[in-house]
Amino acid sequence: MMKTTTLALALAASMAAGAAHADIKIGFTGVMSGPMAALGQDQYDAFMLAVEQLGGKLGDQPVTVLREDDQLKPDVGAQIVQKFVERDKVNAIVGLGFSNVLMAEARRIKDSGVVALSTNAGPAPIAGKGCLSNLFVMGWQNDGMSEAMGKYVKDQGYKNVYLMTSNYQAGKDKLAGFKRFYGDKVQNEVYTPLDQLDYAAEIAAVQNAKPDALFVFYTGGIGVNFARQFNQAGLMGKLPFFSESLIDANSVAALKEQAVGAIYGTNWAPVLDNPQNKKFVQGFEAKYKRTPSEYAANAYDAAYLLDASIRKVGGKVGDKAALAKAVKETGSQFPTVRGKFGFNTNNMPVQNYYAYQVVQEGGKVTYKQLAQVLTDHKDAYAGECSMK
Repeated sequence: MMKTTTLALALAASMAAGAAHADIKIGFTGVMSGPMAALGQDQYDAFMLAVEQLGGKLGDQPVTVLREDDQLKPDVGAQIVQKFVERDKVNAIVGLGFSNVLMAEARRIKDSGVVALSTNAGPAPIAGKGCLSNLFVMGWQNDGMSEAMGKYVKDQGYKNVYLMTSNYQAGKDKLAGFKRFYGDKVQNEVYTPLDQLDYAAEIAAVQNAKPDALFVFYTGGIGVNFARQFNQAGLMGKLPFFSESLIDANSVAALKEQAVGAIYGTNWAPVLDNPQNKKFVQGFEAKYKRTPSEYAANAYDAAYLLDASIRKVGGKVGDKAALAKAVKETGSQFPTVRGKFGFNTNNMPVQNYYAYQVVQEGGKVTYKQLAQVLTDHKDAYAGECSMK
C-alpha cells in the first residue's frame, strides 16, 4: 500500500512538472478577410514578431500559435472560441475581432476560464456589468479615443459638430464617448450600415448642414473610402475633420496626401518616444516592410504581457485562475510600446490618450502630436463592474 501511494505521488509530481514545462498553445482569432482584413493581419503579424523576438517562446517555453478568421461574423467567432477551448485546448486566446464578434464570444470565454486578450475591441457591456475576470482588453475601452477627441474638440472651441459612424456596438460606444467629453449639444449624429462603402449622399448632407467640424468613426477599408470621398468633395482642409480608428498606418499608406490635415485620437503612435516602441516599430518595418498600426501595437503588447505573466506563474498555465491573476498583476509591469499601461478593476486599460494630426514634412506623410489629452485615463463603466 505504501509503495503504491509513493508511486502515485511520484507520477503526480512528474505529471505536474511536465505540465509546467509543456509547450504553450495560443489561439489567435480575428478578421483576416474582406475590407477589414488589414486590421486582423496587423494584429497577427505583430504578435508573431514579438514571439520571434522572444525566441519563439512565451514565459521561456516554446509556443504554438493557431490562427483563425472570424470573417467579421459573430457566429463564426463564437465557433472559433469553442474550437480553441474544447478541441485545441489553448492556454490563451488573443485577438477576438470587432465588438459585435467579441460580444458573441464572451459567454464561451467566461465559461471556459481561459485567459483571453482582446487586441481590438473593448465594448461597453463587458466594461460594465458584463465584465469578466479572465477577459482583458489590451487596446482600449471603445469610448476612450472618442472621449479624447470630444475633449479636444471642445477645448478648440467648436460649437456645432456633426457625428457619423457605422451602426454597431463599437460605433454607438464611440459616439457616446465623444458626447460624454464634448458636453455640448451636437448638430446631428448619423449611423450607417457596417458594410457601406459609398458615402456620397452622407457627405452631401454634411455639406448642406454646414457644421463647424465633423467627427467620424470608420475603420479599415471603409475608413479609407470615406476619407477619399471626403477629400474628393473638397472638404479635407476646409471642414475640420476629426476621427478615431480611421487614421492609422494602413489607411495613411492608402490615402497618402489625401489624409493630410486629419486630426485623430489615439492611445499610441509610431513616433511615440520610448525604447520598447522603437524596438517594435523598427522590427515591424524591417520584417513586414510597412509601418505598424495601433492594432499591431496592441497585439505586440499582448505577447509581451503573456510572456511576463506565464513567467510569473512559473509556466504552470494549467491553473487558469492563477494565470488570469498574473495577467492582471503584470499589466502595469511588462515592457509596453505605450511607455505606461495598466488594468482598471474591470480589466480595461488605464492609459494616456493623445490628439495627433497627419502632416507632410520633407515630402513625407507622417504624424504630429498636438496634445496629450487624457492622462492615466479610466473608462466610464468600471463602477458597474462587480470586480473591485
